Formats: sequence, structure tokens, C-alpha cells
Amino acid sequence: MTNTNSQSNSGNDNDNQRYARGLAKLQEIDGEGGVKVVRSLADIAPDFARLLIEFPFGDIYSRPGLDLRAREIAVVAALTAMGNAAPQLKVHIQGALNVGVTRTEVIEIIMQMAVYAGFPAALNGITAAREVFAAEDEKSARPLAEPRALAEAT
Repeated sequence: MTNTNSQSNSGNDNDNQRYARGLAKLQEIDGEGGVKVVRSLADIAPDFARLLIEFPFGDIYSRPGLDLRAREIAVVAALTAMGNAAPQLKVHIQGALNVGVTRTEVIEIIMQMAVYAGFPAALNGITAAREVFAAEDEKSARPLAEPRALAEAT
């Protein structure tokens, strides 16, 4: 009789490594935003949440050959072309900005998709980009502390 526990434990170790690698990559790209998405799935689809970390981020994003900037450019293009994935597109537009893609480049990527996916998909993409840029501008315009607290600190 063979001991399947050693195989099972080895598989679990491999899955745990994939998960840890994927979670680190997700945080590198999306910061807390990506982690929020995964947490939002914990109560309804915890297995899906784990797969979402292990496969795309633990296996694909962690491969050599493309840097994160190039990968996020590809994802923004693909999600724009799909035309029906606005929430995911917003997350990946923010991720693209986080890894060094400029706002101008994001808009150019989306405009390029009008040629292949049509104007409606590109318009949806531009709307998503506008929302991400506005949220980023709002976040950077907020004071880090209340003015009174700043005055007391000096």
C-alpha cells in the first residue's frame, strides 16, 4: 500500500507556495485593492478566491519573460477588448499605474482597442480609466491629517 499522505502533503506544499507567490505578486501590482477583491469572495467562494491567487498571480504573473508593466499593458488591452469587464478593468488600470504605466499610455492602449474590439468597448474602457484617474486624483488631494493635527505637530 502506498502512502498518499506524502503526495498529498507535497501537493499542499506546492499549492501553499503558489498561493504565497501569487499573493505577493498581487500585492506588488494592486496593493490593498487586489486583496480586497479576494477577501470579498471569502464568504461565498473561498475556493475561487484561492484559485484567483494561485493561477493568474502565482503561476502566470510570476513567470519570467515579461515584466509586470508589460503584463498589465496586455491585461488592460484584453479587458478593454472584452467590453464587459469594467470592474476588473478598473482594478488593472490601477495596477498598470502602480507598475509604471502612465495615464497617457493607458488611454492609448484603450484607443488602440477601438480598432480591434470596436468603439463601444473602447468608450467603456475610457470611462473606466476616467473613474480610476478621478479616484486617484481625489485620494492624492485629501490631506494626510486634519489641519488642526498638522498645526499641533509643528
